[in-house]
Amino acid sequence: MTLRAFLFLTLILFLAACDQSTVQDLEDVPTLASVEEMQTALPLTQNAPPPPYNLPVTAFTRIDNRLNELAGWRYVVSLEFTGVVARTPREVTASASAESWFNQLSRARRIVVTSSGDLFGETGGIDYEAVRLGDDSFLVQNGACSVNLANETGSAQSAADLGAGLLIGGVSRAVPAGRQATLNGIPVYGYAFEPADLSLPAVRLADGGTQTITGYDLWIAPSANAVIRFYVNLDVENAILLESQLPVTGQVIIRYDLYDVGTAFNISVPFGC
Repeated sequence: MTLRAFLFLTLILFLAACDQSTVQDLEDVPTLASVEEMQTALPLTQNAPPPPYNLPVTAFTRIDNRLNELAGWRYVVSLEFTGVVARTPREVTASASAESWFNQLSRARRIVVTSSGDLFGETGGIDYEAVRLGDDSFLVQNGACSVNLANETGSAQSAADLGAGLLIGGVSRAVPAGRQATLNGIPVYGYAFEPADLSLPAVRLADGGTQTITGYDLWIAPSANAVIRFYVNLDVENAILLESQLPVTGQVIIRYDLYDVGTAFNISVPFGC
């Protein structure tokens, strides 16, 4: 596998089996409502978020924007595909997951990635652990350790610095949806967005391809300036996923949850380095 393919796959692999609070059933993800409907309903509720989040939000073109401003956190992100090679009966699957931890004070970050499925070809997927400690990066894959010191570029540095937004993208514009809740231990507000405002780097449409959002959930915590939950159910037709060479048709399920906001995790050199 080429380095380019490896790096892109690791982006897409940021998609983790979410914890017990993660929604897996499609019925648990709200169906679409228009942004106009949300804006009309909002004045009738007492669930308006505090300024400036009571206005359209444009800060999360990448879903993990502003996370480096927090003392610490953990997130899990996952992407699953079930379907067929486009215009054939051949069934294919893919699943990728990652869990990441962060400590702002020590400038440390850890990520553990797993993936599987025949959409990844002969490799069958990629598993690795990467850690950044200050200016040094470490990567353990297939029992081997790679190290990039003093901000030296290389596979360890690239793997350790990958973020969820590089895989699942984000939303260029969202508006308050008149919902309030507590998720993953923090107060959040629900937001709505138009399909055209969704960016998914892992999904590219081939000629004549289409993608349709069948449900989504977007929750933001104004107190943390962060997205706490981002779920999307997507039907695709004749689409290229994760830089696969084969166009596919089927269903993509994306899950992202941010946990332990403000917790500075103890992160060290990974075992094997």
